[in-house]
Formats: sequence, structure tokens, C-alpha cells
Amino acid sequence: PYCQIIDTTPHTQPIVADLFKQTQESGNPPGKDDAEDANSPKTVQEYIDETPFWADGTKLPCISMTRMQWRIWWTATAGKFFEGMIIFMTGVALPLIVMEFDLDAASKGLVSSSSLFGILVGASFLGSLADQLGRKFMFISEMAILVVFLTMVSFAPNIHLLVFALFGVGMALGCDYPTGHMVISENIPSRARGKLVLGAFAFQAVGALAGTAVGYFTLYDNPSISAWRWMYASTIIPATVILVGRFFISDSCHWLVASGKIAKAEKEMSRLLKRDPPYPKTIKIATTGEKTPRHHKGISLKAYLYLFDKNNIRRTVLASVPWFIQDLGTYGIGIFTPTIIAGAIGAEIKDPHNLAALVHNDMLAAKSAALIDVLLIVGIVFAILLTDRIGRIKLQIFGFLGCSCGLFVAGISAFFDGTLQIALVFAGFMLFNFMTNIGPNAQTYLLSGEVFPIGLRGKGAGFAASFAKIGAVVTAFFFPILLVDIGTTALLGILIAAYLTGAAITWLFRIETKGINLENI
Repeated sequence: PYCQIIDTTPHTQPIVADLFKQTQESGNPPGKDDAEDANSPKTVQEYIDETPFWADGTKLPCISMTRMQWRIWWTATAGKFFEGMIIFMTGVALPLIVMEFDLDAASKGLVSSSSLFGILVGASFLGSLADQLGRKFMFISEMAILVVFLTMVSFAPNIHLLVFALFGVGMALGCDYPTGHMVISENIPSRARGKLVLGAFAFQAVGALAGTAVGYFTLYDNPSISAWRWMYASTIIPATVILVGRFFISDSCHWLVASGKIAKAEKEMSRLLKRDPPYPKTIKIATTGEKTPRHHKGISLKAYLYLFDKNNIRRTVLASVPWFIQDLGTYGIGIFTPTIIAGAIGAEIKDPHNLAALVHNDMLAAKSAALIDVLLIVGIVFAILLTDRIGRIKLQIFGFLGCSCGLFVAGISAFFDGTLQIALVFAGFMLFNFMTNIGPNAQTYLLSGEVFPIGLRGKGAGFAASFAKIGAVVTAFFFPILLVDIGTTALLGILIAAYLTGAAITWLFRIETKGINLENI
């Protein structure tokens, strides 16, 4: 025992720190009973958050993630990558789809909004099933659904089947909003939760850039009207690889304990925390008393109404309303940035009547949008670095205000001509993309998966994502119509007012979750 205490290798907290303290107090070497105390039951999060101590009791700042924890993280990042890629790729594919099926403005809005409407339905309906069927089960199911419907999109023979297939793709992506967040946040240390959840979320921005790039290079290599099919088909094989990988992760021990499956939770915890040398050698999970109430289970209207009782209404408003407001701008600006940019810089061919002219416009818009989308990645990098330092609420408010400034700069470009107009459009949209990802786009996603209790987390995060996507669907459907009817400047003015409202609501209903144990929020 004394050799353990003076060994300079860091040991885990309950063994070395407790033995060191007991030896210092009593002057006697610790015995068998002390070792048994070191193996006393702990809650799920206590096991995950456990950090090593040096021999003198000095606590190390963190413990390295296990191989399983990183596997979970990497397979979860794929869902956000595919969402960004598919949604933003639609902006490049849309003109080709319009030409192939000869669509009017309303049908064009239907195509651009169908996947967003699928996200709306999938987040609440499929995402809530994670509370009933388990995090891992839905984590696998959503990727299988995505592969099936991406294949349908690629071979859709008519507009009706295309809209249906895009809706199915959206269903899968919507389910990932709550499940992707939960499989990460419920399996990693509290101190790193914000960084790692947003690190995965950052792949939405990477996917947005990749989607625009895939669209451009597909057109460059295959300048045909059917090029949009190859754009969507390019995601099928990567999605299948991720689907296979998700079969080999551990399930959420938080959910298993809340469902009363203690023995299985201990088995899954052993898989999650498998290390070399093995630690902990034995796992005895102590419950926190938070077992999912029977009336919270299921997907009935009554189960959802508990999101609006006196204990949860503040959480629900904070998680859903600011997210709704931010999606009004993010999806509208994101999908139609190529169109707005191409028109603003004056290099597009007006009313293209042949394929060559259409491809010229589409490639020009894709290159311009890609330059602006880079700021999405820069913004999310800053969010990752700052969210566990400054906090979710402050960054969300700061981001809303910054987005308003960016939209204002882009809006006043209409009053100028030439190079200055182009510079203002690019500067405004670049500032908007940076501020939305450092603030509301990242923080609303992070908060929605943290503020609800375990038994309602899938429903709460799913409802918040669905409510947000109402804003995205409305924007995607009406944006092309409003761009024609009221113009870009007036439309941006409406979005500025909405973003200022988002900052106010965030402050009024604020709940800061920075670094707090999920079992204690």
C-alpha cells in the first residue's frame, strides 16, 4: 500500500486519493476495508467524470478519452456532416432539378423545403423514440433510413417521388438532432461536453462546404442536367460505412439506468471505459433516483405535454424559440446564398434558356457560396474554444447580435453599385456565417440536449429541433417568393428584427449548463 502512495504514476481518484488521505490521517497503511470503499457504487456520470490523482492528492485536469468514447464521437459527427452536405448541396442542385422537371416557383419551394419538413417530423417523431427504444437503436436506424432514401433520390423518375425521397432523407437527418447529441453528451466527461458536442456539430459546417464543393466539381466533370443525381449519390457509400460502424458502439448507460436496466448498464459501462491497464476493474452503478416516469414514455400527445408543465416550460422555451429564430436566417441564407450572390455580382446570365448557361450560373454561384461558407467553419472553431469558458448563454446572445450586424451590412449593399456593393454583400454574409456558428447555430443545438432531464431528453431535444425546423421550412418555401415580391433588402430587414428578438428571449429564459454534470442539471 505504501508503494502505491509514493509511486509517481497518476492513479485514479477513489483508490489513491482516498488511501493517501486515510494514511495521512491515521498513520497506518490502508487495509482491505479501505480498498472495498474505493470500489463503492458510483453514478454513471461519476464513473465517466472520474479523473486521476498524483500521489500527493493533486488532481489532474482531465483523463484521456477511451477508444470507445472516440468511436462514438466519430460516428456521431457523420450525422451532422451529412446534414450540412445534403442541405447546402440542394442550393447547387436546385437549378438543375428545376430545369429537368420544369418547375414553377411554388414547386421549386416545395423541393427546397421537403427535406427540411422531413427534419421537422423526424426530430420529434423518430427522435423521441430514443427515450423509449434506446439511444443506440435509433442512432443505427436513422442512418439506415438515410441510405435508403438517398438511393431513392438518386433514381427518382418524377417530381412526386423526388419530394417524397427528400422528405425521407430529412426524417433521418432530423432524428440525428437529438440522438447524435445524446450519444455524445451521455458518454463523455462533463468538463469536455461542450467542446466535443460542438466539435461534432462543426462537421455540419464542413459538410456545407463539402456539399457546395461536390456540386461544383460534379458540374465541372459532368455538365449535364442529370448531374444533380450524382451529387446526392456521392453520399450513399460514406453513409453505409457509418451505418456499419454504429453497430459497434456501446449504448447510453444514462438511458439504461433511467429505464431500470442496471445490469446491462454496468456491462455497457465496462465497454465504454475499457482501458489498458483495465480500470475500473469492477463496476457497481448507483442510481440517482431519476427513473423515467411511466407517463413520460411513448410518443402520445400527453407525454409531450410534460414539456410544458411548470417544471419544464422554461427549458422548452429556451431550447426551441431561439433555435426557431436562428433557423429562419441560417437555412434561408444558406440555401439561397448562391442565388443571391450570383445576382449581386452581376456575372450571371439572366434567364438562362439552355443547359450551358444554367451550368455557368450554377458553378459561379457555387464558387462564391463556398468562399462564404468557410466562415461557418471558422465560427464553429471559435465556439468550440469558448463555449466551456464563456458559457452557452453569453455566446448565444453575442451571436444573435452579430448576425443582425452581418445582415444589416448585406442589406445596405443595395444602395451602392459596383465593387463596393459586392464587397458589402460578401462582408455581410461572411460576418453572418461567422456569428451564427459561434453563437445561436451552435449554442441552441448544445442547450437543447442538455437542459432536459434524462427521461424527457429525447422528446425535449426533438421537439426543439422540430420547432426550429418550422422556421427553416417556412423560410425555404417562401424565400424564393419573397425575394421576388419584396426584394432582398426588405427580407433581410425582417430577419434582423427576428435575430434581435432571439437575443432578448435567450436572456429572459436563460439556463447556463456550462460544465454541469448531466445528472445535476
